[in-house]
Amino acid sequence: MPTILTRAVLREVTLWYVAGVLLFFSLQMTDALASTVSRIMTYDPPLGKAVAAFAAYLPSVLNKTLAAAVPFAVLLTFSRMQRDSELKAAHAAGVRPLSLVWPLLLPFAVVSVLAFWNTGTLVPAGLKNWDRAWFDIYGQAVPPATQDSYTYAPPGALYHAGRVQTADDNGVAPLSGVMVQRGTETLTAQSGSWDTRKQTWTLTTPWVVKPGERPRQLPTLTVPQNDVLRPPPPDPKQVSNAELRATLARPDLRPAQQRDYQFQFWQRLADPVTPMVFALAAGALGLLIRNRAAAFAAVLVFIVCFYALWVTMPTLARAGALDPALAAWLPNAAFLLLAGALAWRLR
Repeated sequence: MPTILTRAVLREVTLWYVAGVLLFFSLQMTDALASTVSRIMTYDPPLGKAVAAFAAYLPSVLNKTLAAAVPFAVLLTFSRMQRDSELKAAHAAGVRPLSLVWPLLLPFAVVSVLAFWNTGTLVPAGLKNWDRAWFDIYGQAVPPATQDSYTYAPPGALYHAGRVQTADDNGVAPLSGVMVQRGTETLTAQSGSWDTRKQTWTLTTPWVVKPGERPRQLPTLTVPQNDVLRPPPPDPKQVSNAELRATLARPDLRPAQQRDYQFQFWQRLADPVTPMVFALAAGALGLLIRNRAAAFAAVLVFIVCFYALWVTMPTLARAGALDPALAAWLPNAAFLLLAGALAWRLR
């Protein structure tokens, strides 16, 4: 293929891509502002706090924008070339249609590298700062991290808490929904505390149940508990890649948490590849589109279909319906199949 034609295609795609990034970025920020404007008006934060909150959200918006602008740029470029008969002229000159698509991988590979760095570094820190910024606007302290469904089963006993909060400076962690079984005795309480230094659980107004006896309630009861309180796993969306890998190695993760972290790990590898997948699929589709109106419609269908897959996969992975790695890569795989089918038609 003539080099001058490759440069012309890449130049036009780049111009449309920049326009698409600005367009989708503005739309997403407008949506984020519209969804939070009522809270901003209610709490009337200083301008600096409001700006800091939205600045923390920018990396997440950018990540979606980098991918969404790809089909916008490619489809509009090829639809323009179709309208002006440039593709027909290229074909008449012996240029295979698909040879216009492969060069698109080069610039969007650079976009993928930027997306990979943004996904693993800026997005997690931004989401964490976004939460902190809003608690600051509300005038509240950031709530302590919690662990749900804690269970410890030494020989002859069972300790369970529906929720365990992070221990304070004195090593005491609040408990909710407590149950302790020791031999034939069962203790239940709505709340309690875990003294990690004394290695005891203190149950507040617990009910004591023994076989053949009536249940009785005590003011408080302290029982020994020799397990080690580990910090609860952080939100997988708010940790760096290194922290994500370290947390995956923890032995105390519940199956649902394990799947959630595995999905997040694989998604951070899959999402940055999306711009290149979009370039192939949109390029092959763009060679078949004859006018700009159809190109705009294709952009919407393209993004909506991918987004429908993308937002469904986390739930399926967390529930165990799909392997986390498969769920993370499935949207890209589906669009690669689409690109392959379109390429076969264009062969």
